[in-house]
Amino acid sequence: MDTKAKIAVLERAKLFGGLARDVLAASAESAQIKLIEKGSVLFQQGDEATSHYVVAWGRLRLDQTTPDGKNVVLRFMGPGDLVGSVAVWRGVPYPATPLAVEDTRLLVWSAARMMDLMQCHPPLSMKAMVMMGGRIEELQERIQQVATQQVERRIAATILKIAGQSGRKVETGVEIPFPVSRQDLAEMTGTTLHTVSRTLSAWIDDGILEGRRSSHLTICRPHRLVEIADQA
Repeated sequence: MDTKAKIAVLERAKLFGGLARDVLAASAESAQIKLIEKGSVLFQQGDEATSHYVVAWGRLRLDQTTPDGKNVVLRFMGPGDLVGSVAVWRGVPYPATPLAVEDTRLLVWSAARMMDLMQCHPPLSMKAMVMMGGRIEELQERIQQVATQQVERRIAATILKIAGQSGRKVETGVEIPFPVSRQDLAEMTGTTLHTVSRTLSAWIDDGILEGRRSSHLTICRPHRLVEIADQA
């Protein structure tokens, strides 16, 4: 991957998007490339946070093990997403494990190199502060959803969010082009596998979703799913 290709990746990353060309070029030139195969992990929860990553292509699932040993799927991460940086900036171990759900290529910076970039380019530091604030808001929103929303709303909103980030138009609707299991959705929405299975089966019967091809989901009636997610 040459510098031009790296810049194209950075332009759609939240941390780098909108920055001046010289900042993008300096960041791209200093980035290393890392490839991880489907089914492999980028790092383990609890490892020392030493590097920043941006997904160039591919897909990661961010898993977290709770103190009582349960697995929680926090989110799926795709091209342009920043991985591991909050932990590096806070000086704490990585709080979750990124698992490749498909072959994935990432841009990588050491903690020291990223600090040099931020010191040389103050707008990059400002973007980092905004991004960290966004992560906090996302966490607060998730806690509020689990505490106050009906489970059907949470499942619908989660599917829509994944589709909004990664969906592609197909003949029958909007497809999520990678496997999202019912267990994944249960962990992401704080409910049980039985509840997710029952809910998705009902939506498939109603023609809202199609889920016949492996564990890929297609939203056939997006407006109806939005209505469910927004219902009081």
